[in-house]
Amino acid sequence: MIVTLLQSILSIISGLLVGFSLGLIGGGGSILAIPLFIYFVGIDEPHKAIGTTALAVGVNAFINFYQHARDKNVNLKVGVLFAFIGLIGVFIGSEVGLYLPGKSLLALFSVLMVIIGVYMYLSKCKTLPDENCKSLDGIKKKKLTFYSSLVGFASGFFGIGGGFLIVPGIMSSTKIKINQAVGTSLFVVGTFGIGTAIRYAFAGDVLPELSVLFIIGGILGGYFGTRVSVKMNKNLLRKIFAAIVIVFGIYIFLESAIL
Repeated sequence: MIVTLLQSILSIISGLLVGFSLGLIGGGGSILAIPLFIYFVGIDEPHKAIGTTALAVGVNAFINFYQHARDKNVNLKVGVLFAFIGLIGVFIGSEVGLYLPGKSLLALFSVLMVIIGVYMYLSKCKTLPDENCKSLDGIKKKKLTFYSSLVGFASGFFGIGGGFLIVPGIMSSTKIKINQAVGTSLFVVGTFGIGTAIRYAFAGDVLPELSVLFIIGGILGGYFGTRVSVKMNKNLLRKIFAAIVIVFGIYIFLESAIL
């Protein structure tokens, strides 16, 4: 696929939008990356959009992980264990995702978007869960191996970072505190993203130049989003964003589902 100048510019703008949303509301913002690549940038092959997104999400996660590690806000032992066990699920999920037709994969992704949108809208957490958020109350303890493999499969299958799943997974498996769980999850997100991108790259479904441009836009957007967020009601912003995700999910489902 030949990347045009317009697509390059739109990739930077997409990165700005996703980075800005992440800066405003925290976790969950990258769920819009795949729809933006398909409907805004114009990558009409869902597998290429997923592979390209996975690379961008993975690299961006490692950039943010470095900041947390510098502040000694990570548990590297837990992160390495969770990530490398989960890689088995990542490669299985990627394999299944590549096997499915693009429209079917996109239809399933749209369902995931609606689920995440509803979760974000109903959750009492302003960004990611913390010790006082009731959204963590009902989570049962599962072995780290099971949880990391399950999240890894979802990450590889859909090409998403999965931070909203990884944070509660780490906390329920290891009992480390939320601040370390968030920092540690970035290592896992980065590993899962790069793992997914590698498998998609072997299938020729990664456009690295667009990933780089998306990352550049994401860094800039995140900076401005963070600055704006201190002046705004994050709870209201989260609900608005969740509603946008739900609408996008329904639209994509109607566009891609085989009825």
